[in-house]
Amino acid sequence: MAFRQALQLAACGLAGGSAAVLFSAVAVGKPRGGGDADTRATEPPAWTGARPGRGVWDSNWDRREPLSLINLKKRNVESGEDELASRLDHYKAKATRHIFLIRHSQYHVDGSLEKDRTLTPLGREQAELTGLRLASLGLKFNKIVHSSMTRAVETTDIISKHLPGVSRVSTDLLREGAPIEPDPPVSHWKPEAVQYYEDGARIEAAFRNYIHRADARQEEDSYEIFICHANVIRYIVCRALQFPPEGWLRLSLNNGSITHLVIRPNGRVALRTLGDTGFMPPDKITRS
Repeated sequence: MAFRQALQLAACGLAGGSAAVLFSAVAVGKPRGGGDADTRATEPPAWTGARPGRGVWDSNWDRREPLSLINLKKRNVESGEDELASRLDHYKAKATRHIFLIRHSQYHVDGSLEKDRTLTPLGREQAELTGLRLASLGLKFNKIVHSSMTRAVETTDIISKHLPGVSRVSTDLLREGAPIEPDPPVSHWKPEAVQYYEDGARIEAAFRNYIHRADARQEEDSYEIFICHANVIRYIVCRALQFPPEGWLRLSLNNGSITHLVIRPNGRVALRTLGDTGFMPPDKITRS
């Protein structure tokens, strides 16, 4: 009995962690360099503000949980729970956000400058197919937000032709980069530590800025398109699902693919599709 009570107390203490679950699944066992197992918890990067913990869903992951937005110290004792319920309702989201994350199409990887890394002829075909697919869904898309990098801009230009009237916004936050050191590491891609430091904070900022439950003032469900890059999308998916973000490189995305995230009013997140290119003929699918 005492053991069960200890477990319950531990669970209660851990349940208040913010983004703790994101860093809870780091492998513990045989170290990469061999030798005895090291059971020390791996500390998350400081810029995430997260603490190591156990795998419980953090309902306030986007800092928009209604109760967290109310200053309970200013609560009127006389009006009691009626006032609290009214204030909670004021902050509650009512709509669902549908987030469509599109990876740019195939591009010329050998361009010496970023502006020279334009779409290939096949890449332009892929963007056409992605645009047709999005248009065929019959959804009322609210906006397109795209990376400011050349390959994302050109992909957006083509997709936008199939979605007339949908506004578009460019942002540097969604530019490609190294979000966080992957685990397990890979031998073919090893950025300098400073790149993780610079890119990681920016990509995390993109996640916090764009991925969250709907504003309480939003009355209708929204359908939003984000056209960017594989590393950014994979990191966002891991963060949104509260999976360890270090696992982002274990996912793979084709060019022009569609990833669909759903964020409910209560903050629950679901992944409808990951890297869908089933609408493309097999000979048009690439991953470069």
